[in-house]
Amino acid sequence: MNKLSDRLQRLGYSQTFVMSNKAREMRSQGLDVISLTLGEPDFDVPEPIKTSAIEAIHQNFSHYSPVSGFLELREAICEKLERDNGLRYQPNQICVSNGAKQAILNVLAAIINDGDEVILPVPYWVSYDEMVKMMGGTSVFVKTSFYNDFKMTAEQLEEAITPRTKALLYSSPCNPSGSYYTYNELKSLAEVIAKHPQITVISDEIYEYINYETTTKSIAAFPEIYEQVAVINGMSKGFAMTGWRIGYSACPEWLAKACEKIQGQMTSGANTVAQKASVTGLKTDPSEFRYMIDEFKKRRDIVYELIREIPGFKVLLPKSAFYFFPDISFYLGKTLNGVKINDSDDFAMFLLDQAHVGSVGGVSFGSPECIRFSYAASEKELREAMKRIKACLENVKVSN
Repeated sequence: MNKLSDRLQRLGYSQTFVMSNKAREMRSQGLDVISLTLGEPDFDVPEPIKTSAIEAIHQNFSHYSPVSGFLELREAICEKLERDNGLRYQPNQICVSNGAKQAILNVLAAIINDGDEVILPVPYWVSYDEMVKMMGGTSVFVKTSFYNDFKMTAEQLEEAITPRTKALLYSSPCNPSGSYYTYNELKSLAEVIAKHPQITVISDEIYEYINYETTTKSIAAFPEIYEQVAVINGMSKGFAMTGWRIGYSACPEWLAKACEKIQGQMTSGANTVAQKASVTGLKTDPSEFRYMIDEFKKRRDIVYELIREIPGFKVLLPKSAFYFFPDISFYLGKTLNGVKINDSDDFAMFLLDQAHVGSVGGVSFGSPECIRFSYAASEKELREAMKRIKACLENVKVSN
């Protein structure tokens, strides 16, 4: 007798963690594997944030916080949103969660009924489709183009909307493509959304600070749809605080209350020590942490020069986040060293086995013709990884 629910069995495992675990397993066997799988900054948490956490422990911040987070933190989030994004929110519109992933799930759980449709521009972060499934919704995929920097147009959005559409969920800056939507592009999308008041936009802005060209814009800045937008952000990427699990949503009040209600029945408030430390991070001028972004940009430029030399790769220069997402269609349908390559998951496994470089195939991002490499790794590792992949593919035996 199968004791697992139908809902659970519809879910897949995160391919990011599948490949990361595989690389870790090979390392434990003594193999020299370079893993470019996880989307995690390789920097340590800045010292002022650590100090605040230590002080919070000594001050006995060890008890439950309000479900939606300490008022001090919610006020700091409001100040940050106005300072960095020109967005005005009140503390009662903020819900602090156990990471940005929970913030997204809170919003979906609050608005999705069985069969409701959620529009996902492709490529999308691996968990989005699984989250929609978990809430009983149906994902509607909008395929973007390599030649349009993997961004959905307003015309494509309009075509995807049906009477069942309940939400649009996307990230900007984007994991996995490294692209971001400009002000004018967001404006055109906002004009479409404004015609459909039943739609909630879930704008995942977790990579906001990791932008090499400009200040990231938020679709919530357009007043005609302000009441339709849930801004998602957190401390993991810009502050190198992945393990501290602090995310948040900024929503219209009716949605913020719904998120608080849901979270109150799931996890209650987030880690109190991490909340207090996050206040320090958010109140600090972002320029204090710019050294991490500068280093990511340096690594991006190094990898870009090397990855373009790899045979069979088509690659764009990512403008934000810390990923490359090359098109590897050249290898699909071929047999490499006796291994049939049906999609980019097969190709990622091939590179792990043959070149000992871990990556993540694009199937679970909705793009089976692409593959994701994180460059949140040392310059030495990145140079060696690109060298191994190039040598592997230059010497591979190819057959159709």
